[in-house]
Amino acid sequence: MKMKWIATVAALAAGGAYAQSSVTLYGILDIGLEYQNNQPGGGSSVTRLTSGNLSGSRWGLRGVEDLGGGLKGIFVLESGFNLDTGTSAQSGRLFGRNAYVGLQSQWGTMTLGRQQTPLYDFGLQFDPMGISTNYSIIGQDAGFTSRADNSVKYAGTFGGLTARALYSFGSNTGGGSFGEVPGSPKIGQEYSAGLTYAVGPFAVGGIYDETNLGLAATGALTGAKIRRASLAGSYAFGPAKMYAGYRWAMALDGATLPGNLGPNNVSNLYWLGVGYQLLPALSLTGAVYYQDFRGTKADPWSFVASVDYNLSKRTDAYLNLGYTKNKDGSNLGLTAGGSGAIQGTGFGTVSGSENQFGAVVGIRHKF
Repeated sequence: MKMKWIATVAALAAGGAYAQSSVTLYGILDIGLEYQNNQPGGGSSVTRLTSGNLSGSRWGLRGVEDLGGGLKGIFVLESGFNLDTGTSAQSGRLFGRNAYVGLQSQWGTMTLGRQQTPLYDFGLQFDPMGISTNYSIIGQDAGFTSRADNSVKYAGTFGGLTARALYSFGSNTGGGSFGEVPGSPKIGQEYSAGLTYAVGPFAVGGIYDETNLGLAATGALTGAKIRRASLAGSYAFGPAKMYAGYRWAMALDGATLPGNLGPNNVSNLYWLGVGYQLLPALSLTGAVYYQDFRGTKADPWSFVASVDYNLSKRTDAYLNLGYTKNKDGSNLGLTAGGSGAIQGTGFGTVSGSENQFGAVVGIRHKF
């Protein structure tokens, strides 16, 4: 009887221990039918299936373990893929979106691995389109979706104040900028830090990011770097939410800013937007972006609008519309991932200096 009682207590204790730990499988499937005019190489139009229009298609595992005393162990393994072809995204990485492990307590979270930068977190909060894969701020500057390999990241929230900081020993080992080179600690180095403050319907924040690119087109090591700083805010009232932001960027030591308008340039990017919950299941979003490059009049505009309808708690249908206005040699397109591997923006995705119109209707499912 005594042994049976001990076995019962042990089983209950083990069950309690397992109850403190969990692993969650999650994902997003997002695909749409898209039309765009003025494609590169002749200016023809294209109709195609595109993956990840509002959210990048992905699957992932998220785990947490209670270590006691308010301390938790956490991990995330998140793989991006192209739903239209089934191929891996993020340069073919197995877990290209996130792959990190760390500790979490009341003093914040410390994680190590490949993870999104504080600049990415900042864009998610203050871009009206939530830095959706297409038709958002990343057409003007895809640095807002940057992830860093070999990185250490801290994030902590204290009341309404959230602080984030990241340091990477080699920010993009699979995409043209590498690091962890013996004798060259600055090659591929990235550091980023920011603060946001939210109280009631109001939020405001600032962020700084510097990336040492480290690799020229010839394969030679360089000291090229890009610095970015941004200020933004949002205010919600009733069913509406307003957004406004500014981003400064400088290319140094031979680096080229998004737009490929020559090395060692400076640009100022401005945006305004509004989101409106028209019905419980229907939301509308609109935004305008303008980028001013120093020493040139090739300053492009982009305009986007989105209609999103919730079919259920997990599934929604959407319509995105976008238009880019180019002049004096700018060649901004609507789709991220243009001509410059380092820049990775919509620049270079139109024919010549033509404007571009695009529309995509799609469906998204979350699990």
